[in-house]
Amino acid sequence: VVLSCIAYFLIISNLVFTVLGLLVLVLGMWGLISKQSFAQEKIGSIGTDPMLVFLTLGFVLTVLCLSGCVGALRENCTLLKLFSAAVLALITAQVLAAIVAYSLQVQVGGYLRSGMLAAMVRYQDDLDLRFITDEIQSNLQCCGADNYRDWELNIYYNCSCGLGAQLLDEFSAQSVIFLGGCLGGMSRWIEQHEGVIGTVGIIVLGVQIVTLFITTRLLESIQWHKVYV
Repeated sequence: VVLSCIAYFLIISNLVFTVLGLLVLVLGMWGLISKQSFAQEKIGSIGTDPMLVFLTLGFVLTVLCLSGCVGALRENCTLLKLFSAAVLALITAQVLAAIVAYSLQVQVGGYLRSGMLAAMVRYQDDLDLRFITDEIQSNLQCCGADNYRDWELNIYYNCSCGLGAQLLDEFSAQSVIFLGGCLGGMSRWIEQHEGVIGTVGIIVLGVQIVTLFITTRLLESIQWHKVYV
């Protein structure tokens, strides 16, 4: 029997992440159903629904980890090879994404700005976007993408935080709202926490590399036993 400590570790760790993936998948599905996103009049905009991110992430995580769990449990080389290839692709994608994000900071900032402005336009139409926008503005103590006057884009909510701030000058407005934009707030937050972000990123990447190494060793062990035992 090839099931060693390595195999058991791979089974248990993948089982835990499979359950986590299922929870994320259920959360995404619940979010879409509760907002009636599958209704005929809303199905056209489902592609921009934030809950779709949870749904996709949960599905990918569940399928990936389940293949690793079953592959280790059944000593199935095909599933283990599929799992290791997927993990390798994931590691490569994350490294490339980090390099691209660092190299194209201006373009990434432009995408973030466009996304936030779009969220402000749909602020009252999508509960998820409203929640995300409120949390960002509250936690970063900011208002709008570049400044509080970005809220003029919202035809239903043409004022910042409902306080008529658009009618005030900046000196008067600062007593009722945050004047600074959230893009600047995000940049400052990242600079202040870059050490923590880097550490977490290295740990996550390290776990994936260790998982890939363990899977490769398990595959070699299974193949060796099939040939010589």
